[in-house]
Amino acid sequence: MKRLSSTAVALLSLILGIDTFTTHTALAADTIRVGHFPNITHVQGLVAQHLSRIGHGWFEERLGKDVKIDWYIYNAGPSVIEAILADSIDLTYVGPSPTLNAYSKSNGDEIRIIAGAATGGAALVVQPDSGLKQPADFRGKTIATPQLGNTQDVACRAWLANGGLKITQTGGDAFIVPTSNPDQLSLFQQKKLDAVWTVEPWVSRLERDAGGKIILEQSKDSITVLISSVKFLKTKRDLARKFAQAHRELTEWILAHPIEAKQMVQQELAAETQAKVSAELIAQAWTRIGLTTEASPDEYRQFVANAQRAGFIRTAPDLSRLIERLH
Repeated sequence: MKRLSSTAVALLSLILGIDTFTTHTALAADTIRVGHFPNITHVQGLVAQHLSRIGHGWFEERLGKDVKIDWYIYNAGPSVIEAILADSIDLTYVGPSPTLNAYSKSNGDEIRIIAGAATGGAALVVQPDSGLKQPADFRGKTIATPQLGNTQDVACRAWLANGGLKITQTGGDAFIVPTSNPDQLSLFQQKKLDAVWTVEPWVSRLERDAGGKIILEQSKDSITVLISSVKFLKTKRDLARKFAQAHRELTEWILAHPIEAKQMVQQELAAETQAKVSAELIAQAWTRIGLTTEASPDEYRQFVANAQRAGFIRTAPDLSRLIERLH
C-alpha cells in the first residue's frame, strides 16, 4: 500500500506538473487575429501574410516569440467590419468608409484607426465604346462595386447623387450592383456591366483583360487604413502599439524595396486567389498606389459627407476619438 501510495503521488505530481506547464504555455502565447483583402491596395497585409506563410513573419519577429499572427482574408469592408464588431478579429486593413460607418453607428465605442496604410488605387472603369463620362450619362446604367457600403460603393453613390441622379440602396436612376471583384471582371467582359468602380489590381485587370476605360481615378484619396477594435486596445494595448510600430516599419521597408515587395505581392495574390497574377499587372497597379502611415481627422470629413449623401450615415459623428495615437 505504501509503495502504491508513493506511485500515485508521483503520478499525481507529474499530471499536475504537465497541467501547470500547459496552462502557463497557453497563457504565454498571444494570438492576434488580423484581416486584409486580396487587393494591391492592402500591400502591407499581402507582404506580411506572405512573410508569415514562409516562416519569416514580419510582425511575429517584432512582437515577440510568444505572439502568433492569424491572418483572415475578406472580399470587402462591410464583411470585415462585421468580423471585428463580432470579436472574430482584432485588427484589420480596411477602407475608410466602412470604418466611419461602424464608428458612427457604435457612437465611437467600438473602432479606432491606428494608422494610415495606402492612398489611390481606386477608379471608375467603363466599357470602351460606352461614351460614359458624367454622372448624368449613367441614367439607367448598371455599375458594379465590391460590396454594399464599402469605400468604392459609397464613393460611387455619392458621385452619382452629387451629379443630380436619384440613388437609393435598392435602385434609383442608376443600378449599383455590389459584386465580388473576380465576378466584376467576367461580367464586364460579357458586357453585362456598363461600368465598375473598384480597386487594384482589378482596375488594371479591367483595362488589360477587358479593354476598360478609366474616366475617374481616386489618386489621392485614402484607400486603406489600419484599424483596431476598442476591446483589443483596452485589453492588449502594448501589443497594439507594437503592431502599429511594426506596420510603420513595414511600410518604410516596402517603399525602400519595391522590387522585392512586388514579388511578394504577386506570390501572395496567387496564393490567396488561386489565380495567376502577372508581374506586369502588379507593376501597372503599383503606379497608382501611394503608401502612408499618417491619419488625420480632416481627411475623413469628406468620407463622412459621401456616406451621408449615399444614405449610410444620417448625422455626422464626432471624429475626435476616431484616431488612436499609439506612438
